[in-house]
Amino acid sequence: MLLPMKALNALFAFHLSCAAGLRTGLLALTLSATVAPAFAAGNIEAGKALFVSRCASCHSVGPMAASGFGPQLNGLSTRRAGSLKDFEYSAAMKQSGIVWDDKTLAAFIANPGNTVPGTKMRFWGIGNERKVADLIAYLHTFK
Repeated sequence: MLLPMKALNALFAFHLSCAAGLRTGLLALTLSATVAPAFAAGNIEAGKALFVSRCASCHSVGPMAASGFGPQLNGLSTRRAGSLKDFEYSAAMKQSGIVWDDKTLAAFIANPGNTVPGTKMRFWGIGNERKVADLIAYLHTFK
């Protein structure tokens, strides 16, 4: 969330008038709000609908999930990219060094080819951050 310049100036003025401990905390809070991307909790039901419409033709989740045209996605969070034995990944994915977390998943879902150049995944990506958060929330339900 980027703050308007007026708000930043007001926060900076307040920062100067506070005690040293409060100043440091307020500046850190202000910087984290403007620099670090926030991953808001997604809507699981919306994520399920998105998965069914955009992902399920290649990927599966749930107790009967198996890799097919794409790898199954159970337990994806904290999994090393390209590590399932039952799917033939691209060399680029195997060598990417990625360990999936919310940040790396969001980047990959938004633009797979940019995140892992040479990936076999043929998908344009999802540019809507809310939809990406919803999809990630849904995937988190499959441990």
